[in-house]
Amino acid sequence: MILENINRENDIKNVPPEKYNELAAEIREFLIDKISQTGGHLASNLGVVELTMALHLSFDLPKDKIIWDVGHQAYTHKILTGRRAGFDELRSYGGMSGFPKRKESKCDPFNTGHSSTSLSAGLGYAYARDLKGEDNYVVSVIGDGALTGGMAIEAINNAANIKKNYIMVLNDNNMSISENVGALSVVLGKIRGASAYNGLKNNVAKNISKIPVYGDRLVETIRTTKSGIKQLVVPGMMFEDMGITYLGPFDGHNIEQLTKAFKVAKKINNAVLVHVVTKKGKGYAPAEKRPSHFHGVGPFVKETGLPKVKKVNANYTDVFSKMMMELGEKYNNLVAISAAMPDGTGLKRFQAEYPDRFFDVGIAEEHAVTFAAGLAAGGMRPVVAIYSSFLQRAYDQILHDVCIQNLPVIFAIDRAGIVGNDGETHQGIFDLSFLSQIPNMTVFAPKNKYELKDFMRYAMTYEAPIAVRYPRGEAYKGLREFYAPIEYGKSEMIYEESDIALFAAGNMVKTAVEVRDRLKMAGYNVTLVNARFVKPFDEDMIRYLNKEHRLLVTMEENVISGGMGMAIARFMKVEKIDMDLINIALPDDYVEHGNVDILKKALKIDSESISERIMEYCDTAKED
Repeated sequence: MILENINRENDIKNVPPEKYNELAAEIREFLIDKISQTGGHLASNLGVVELTMALHLSFDLPKDKIIWDVGHQAYTHKILTGRRAGFDELRSYGGMSGFPKRKESKCDPFNTGHSSTSLSAGLGYAYARDLKGEDNYVVSVIGDGALTGGMAIEAINNAANIKKNYIMVLNDNNMSISENVGALSVVLGKIRGASAYNGLKNNVAKNISKIPVYGDRLVETIRTTKSGIKQLVVPGMMFEDMGITYLGPFDGHNIEQLTKAFKVAKKINNAVLVHVVTKKGKGYAPAEKRPSHFHGVGPFVKETGLPKVKKVNANYTDVFSKMMMELGEKYNNLVAISAAMPDGTGLKRFQAEYPDRFFDVGIAEEHAVTFAAGLAAGGMRPVVAIYSSFLQRAYDQILHDVCIQNLPVIFAIDRAGIVGNDGETHQGIFDLSFLSQIPNMTVFAPKNKYELKDFMRYAMTYEAPIAVRYPRGEAYKGLREFYAPIEYGKSEMIYEESDIALFAAGNMVKTAVEVRDRLKMAGYNVTLVNARFVKPFDEDMIRYLNKEHRLLVTMEENVISGGMGMAIARFMKVEKIDMDLINIALPDDYVEHGNVDILKKALKIDSESISERIMEYCDTAKED
């Protein structure tokens, strides 16, 4: 196997050109084999095999810098930089990350995980290089989906000012996670469709380059003049008008064509965009047929593409999806907004049933929120469905455009809490903190699938900003027998005893049930309260618990700083409530990738660790 000879960066340069296609096939087979066992991002990686090979053939790592936007398509990059063995533990606790990580390799110059960041980061690297008088190349790879993000456009606008080489590679596969939407997608489609013109353009340049001595210089001169650009690169005029030299589009699976394109790009002393067209999922029929499904997958049967573990029970996203269908039928003013993730957020069915009331704004969370504010101000009831870690990107818009005006926007926050294998950039562990700091914002966390349904019905009648956060994974069905109608700012008593009170939010209620069982077996009296509202939390319930309890334990899957426990601690101090207090929360740190159960145990927010902490505290207090 050729792949066995790739053990460190730049080893690919020892592979003869006639073996490139064979190596590409081996890489694809390796990726399919490994990801079928561990899960991970498949379709995006299969689509950039040749592109990655061409980049590694054209540049010298780690001297030159390749920055991958989002980074979930960097698996081939990891293989070519000597990390092949790490795929056995891909995205597992203590194993190799599924994203570029600076601490993992000197060939990963920038940590990525969220979209539309690579151009800004690369431009910063390029300016740093120039200020230090260094001579390396900087390459940012960005997808056409990520290019819909406003930050990417801002970077392109700024890149026009640079006076030395900076290379931007546009990987155009007409996809983000789902199929791309918006005007930019249409523009790129027209550029892709200009194949006949581009063939003529490339032939002209090829013929000119054959002129002895002066040919290559003449092509370069033509490309760097305004009239020459218009003649040779008309399909990319949108970028040219922004001050960016445009080259392409090129076949993203033709290594010879790509290496020649990068050779030209390296000679241009300003920002240059190399447009390559690729096919997401290339080389694996199930992924080519369903690229969105194979964007991120669990372990699957290689021969069929079917999951090894079939989903039996509904997850919270499924529950939310069904409720949106119910509410869409009842309320004509209900509209739904997705930031390029109708599948992931459960809005695909709503989109199909109510296409006029569904809006996919692309990878543009900031725009999604202010767009929702405009809809709300105009008399509609918008539901903005975004993953917790991505909602961080729209903090100012939530504060400035929604909450200051006290507009009735519903935020459906999926993947809240620890999400697992995607790691620190995707853990949804900050939303309770950053949302709770905003005046006029209400935050609710349901204990189970039934409470999520009830909350969505309640939210449609609430005339101010309101957010519901729910975790990834199977929806909890327990505690159905315990039900009290949702009342603003009020918690729900589930088990009432004395001595120790557990005050748990959202999916931590399930953990609290397990903690209570352990404590009961050890002989303790334990009350369990479902917090429901994190902001405002139920102050009256805290006062009530103070009468018969000596210890209050708050439980939340969020960082401790700024969370529910800290707010309750402050309240207890002001009110001079004399219960002891334990805040169970995540440390003020970033949580790495790994299995959710393993991470919870390591972070000591699993039922066993919490029970031990409470019993140790009670034993110490008894001795005192």
